[in-house]
Amino acid sequence: MTEPSIRVVVADDDPSFRGVYRKLFERTPGFRLEGEAGDGDEAVRLVRAYQPHVALLDVQMPRRTGLDAAREILQDVPDVRVVMLTTFDLDDYVHEALSLGVSGFLLKNASPQEVLAGVRTAHAGHAHLAPEVTARLLRQLAPPRPERPHTFVGRLLTPRELEVVRLVARGCSNQEIADQLVLSTETVRTYLRRMFVKLGVKDRTHLAVLAHEAGLLHETR
Repeated sequence: MTEPSIRVVVADDDPSFRGVYRKLFERTPGFRLEGEAGDGDEAVRLVRAYQPHVALLDVQMPRRTGLDAAREILQDVPDVRVVMLTTFDLDDYVHEALSLGVSGFLLKNASPQEVLAGVRTAHAGHAHLAPEVTARLLRQLAPPRPERPHTFVGRLLTPRELEVVRLVARGCSNQEIADQLVLSTETVRTYLRRMFVKLGVKDRTHLAVLAHEAGLLHETR
């Protein structure tokens, strides 16, 4: 019995960009493109109508920005996973989008393999932020604040959990964390699940943001 396809809606005001994604999803088994939108209003309408598993939204679109569309989609259709399409010169949007609860980011120059992996990750209920850009984005958008509004976070975590969260915030994968700390990947996943519950976050991307805001990358216990 074959697995059901991951249903996707793509929203971008560049028809050629949408065409590339259309071909990618149409040619890849396990994916189904439900619809394409050229602006934020159309993106919201399509997601409401089709309720796809994943919505890919460009940050900058006419009529309604990707950020505004994501906000409405996540309020109205909370089961849909939203992944933002961004470029390095649009980093200022990342922190606000994460606070809305988006499931991650894809760079617009990402390879087809990275796009498919990002959609699969979001569909599985996890956040996707490419490891090679995680540290840069979080350093720019969530630097440690002088007032340290979340200093309590460090006191909730064990020394080992702090080691794990610091590596997460630097963009390390579960396997890389396991290798550096001499743990199994299942143990790393257990630490992550425990921290999600302790800190009230839903995925590793939001955990990394909180760690930066709390200054955990620079503090010692």
